[in-house]
Amino acid sequence: MLTRRSAFKAAAGVAAASAFGTEAMAQGADKVIKVGLNLSYTGADALGAQRIANGAQMAFDSANARKIVKGHVFRIEKFDDATATAGQYDPAQGAINARKMVSDKAIMAAIGPMMSGVGKAMSPILSSGNLPIITPSATNPDITDPKFASQYRPGGKAVFFRTVTTDAFQGPNMANYFADVLKVKTIYILDDSGAFGVGIADAFEGQAKKKGITVLGRDRLDPKAADYASVLTKIKSLNAQAIYYGGVTLAGVKVAKQAYDIIPNAIKGGGDGIWGTDFLTAGGFPAVDGWYATQASPELVGDPKLAGWNKLYAERFKSQPDNYTITAHAGAEAIIEAARTLVAANKAVTREALRDALQSVKVNTIMGTVEFDANGDIKSKVVSVYQIKKDDSKKLDDPSAQYKYVGVAPEA
Repeated sequence: MLTRRSAFKAAAGVAAASAFGTEAMAQGADKVIKVGLNLSYTGADALGAQRIANGAQMAFDSANARKIVKGHVFRIEKFDDATATAGQYDPAQGAINARKMVSDKAIMAAIGPMMSGVGKAMSPILSSGNLPIITPSATNPDITDPKFASQYRPGGKAVFFRTVTTDAFQGPNMANYFADVLKVKTIYILDDSGAFGVGIADAFEGQAKKKGITVLGRDRLDPKAADYASVLTKIKSLNAQAIYYGGVTLAGVKVAKQAYDIIPNAIKGGGDGIWGTDFLTAGGFPAVDGWYATQASPELVGDPKLAGWNKLYAERFKSQPDNYTITAHAGAEAIIEAARTLVAANKAVTREALRDALQSVKVNTIMGTVEFDANGDIKSKVVSVYQIKKDDSKKLDDPSAQYKYVGVAPEA
């Protein structure tokens, strides 16, 4: 297993080789292990998708260059679950992608999706095909909750793994932060009608009420609508101290822009759906300034131990990584380690064998130890809180510069 230091050294050693990509490095390999990479490359979350893809790519390139899995090489095949019609992720397209991956017998594992709505659509199909997937960012807890096993894993065993915690922690812990740290007494809650947005808003609302915050109301937004002025004007009339938005970028940027005009002094926050370049660029300053957002992982980008890796990433991709770039890299590392253990034991790398190996994997990745529980959830439950604070000395579209880490959200 790799330590963070050795992982960085290995990555640095293959920087030149990895620039040619996994596809070129697969030439001449004994056996190819194909990995599906299902992300939202089109529309509102495209920049975040590319960062996640870059993180996974770096891990597989490094493994190939160092021949981590003897006699085998990894090759990525990309799948886009977003559509121009939706303007963002589309669960129906995710289901199509899942069927394509299952039908391709060379695909042994997958990374993705970014969004929980897509995860809900993909998981039953992947389960029926025994195809394991690791998400670096989809956080709706239902997908891995044993209460819904018959719906999301009809094949029986867990196939949906995560390198982030779930909204069962992200939503309630942020409610604790609003109550305990920001001293919020009254709040209005919004969601974008998607599986992620509704789920995290539900979890936030339940804990907010337990903490004594008065919930003045709740509205479900149409992400394709252009104008949310009526609901924001209603929030203004109620004199809400704060708003919480559960959802992703498409509706989130419009909420940010219009809230800046209508309720400029309200405390504003949301989940990881509003963390990233897409929110900064489409929302724009000054509208997004001051917003709070969570990430369902420890603070990783700012970890001094990863300074070298961050530099290597920036040199290769001419941009900065974010936390979910790193959780994607860690998910790839888990797949690599699972395959390595199978080959070392003289076992074939099949979907079923890789799925079972992931269930018991314990690997020290660049984000720290990755280990899954019986349902596929990562055992770490840390939720990090950030606030957007404009820094004119740095790129305004760089989330690592504009989202300031303010601490770990108190556990519910």
